[in-house]
Amino acid sequence: MLELQGLTKTFGGQTAVHNETFSVAPGTIMGLIGQNGAGKTTTFRMILNFLHPDNGAVLWNGRPMAVQDRAFIGYLPEERGLYPKMRVADQIVFFAQLHGLSRAEALARLDKWMDRFQVKGKKTDKVKDLSKGNQQKIQLIATLIHMPKLLILDEPFSGLDPVNAGLLEDGIRLLKDNGSAIIFSSHDMSNVEEVSDHLVMLRNGEMVLNGKVGEIRQQFGRTKVYLEQPPLSDQELQDFPGVEKVVHQGTRYTLTLSDPTVGHALFEAATAKGYLPEFSQQPPTLDEIFKLKAGASA
Repeated sequence: MLELQGLTKTFGGQTAVHNETFSVAPGTIMGLIGQNGAGKTTTFRMILNFLHPDNGAVLWNGRPMAVQDRAFIGYLPEERGLYPKMRVADQIVFFAQLHGLSRAEALARLDKWMDRFQVKGKKTDKVKDLSKGNQQKIQLIATLIHMPKLLILDEPFSGLDPVNAGLLEDGIRLLKDNGSAIIFSSHDMSNVEEVSDHLVMLRNGEMVLNGKVGEIRQQFGRTKVYLEQPPLSDQELQDFPGVEKVVHQGTRYTLTLSDPTVGHALFEAATAKGYLPEFSQQPPTLDEIFKLKAGASA
């Protein structure tokens, strides 16, 4: 288990992270979110012992991270780094050996990972001859091939199209099922909501959200209503007591309520006037919560 206990880090007079405390258990995925400069990358660097906290501790299975043999960690930095003139196989073997795998073990696993991520290219290709997307897949394979017990991913979905993002999600879940503790950052709230068991949000270095994704959403109440082809007119929806905002796209409407209890009256009023193909009352999306907690500047 990864544990962060009261981490604080300052640079000059600027506090990057303050009193950060959370844990990531084996077989779970934690999403770390926050606007640019919130402290996410600083957190990762303290976990990896690249930076030393001013206060607090980072523990792995109850022991300080600084005294661990870190071969069990997989880390994908936001600033990707491959050797462009090396062949794919040599690149993967190099990183795998740094984490304790033999050349034979690395090569035996490489074919499966290239197939899993649908890499367009051969093991004998130089990295520079692959497309940007396939280079990113090779970087991911280098991070995952030794099946790390602790996996840290800094913006792993950046630049990936939906198909390849889905392949990465499958790879992350494979490690989760294998018992890895996983922590990743992302600006794409749909990825965070889809993949994460647990969520921490930082704002200016302070933790402002910490909990299971579903429980965090429920804290904000079911103030969103999604309608399709409502028998009420646009004006009736806008004038309905307790409806604060109406967004209309095609046949679909998204309503923001001042109070979740308004939903019952709205449903009765709509169905009394005719057939309603869809009525769904939900808490705010994670993207909406992020904007609310991060502030307008985000």
